[in-house]
Amino acid sequence: MKEITQLLSEWRSGSREVENELFSLVLPDLRRLAHYLMKRERKGHSLQSTELVNQIYVRLVAAKDRDWQNRAHFFAIAARAMRRYLIDHARRRPNANFVSLEKIEHFLSTGSAKIDQIIAMDRLLDTLAKEKPEWCTVVEVKYFLGQTDEEAAEALGLRLRTMQRMWKDARQWLFERMESANAEVPARQSR
Repeated sequence: MKEITQLLSEWRSGSREVENELFSLVLPDLRRLAHYLMKRERKGHSLQSTELVNQIYVRLVAAKDRDWQNRAHFFAIAARAMRRYLIDHARRRPNANFVSLEKIEHFLSTGSAKIDQIIAMDRLLDTLAKEKPEWCTVVEVKYFLGQTDEEAAEALGLRLRTMQRMWKDARQWLFERMESANAEVPARQSR
């Protein structure tokens, strides 16, 4: 972990050799992340894991001047970039059939939802990142990186119970706002 954190710091200063070394170290994890996210997508998806990694690699290289805090921060940003890329890809898809979601917990465990709900969730995560950035990072590490509680706590440098409490609070925060947003839609439609 320290090696990647050190490389991120050196990469920011512009070393091309460090960039190559860094990406040779993180590429297997980026591929695993992309494969994990693609497994949650619909069958017959036109996008492949490799293409997703390539697109995100380009975006990460373009963002090398970012203040990379550590390995966990890098992978949280990579997960966010992949999530947004998949959302943008879904937006461009005509005549899509989306499965509705019953509760936010169901969404967080299966990843299938209407495009409007996915976009709403993306916006909520942006809001959460502004209000409670540590909660947003926990959501990204747990949900988008698919880490276990123990892996997430270690990656974030948190005690296990602290991370679990943040995960529970973040899910509750998201659920309440999704419920509120869903309640507003029928009220607007009846006007």
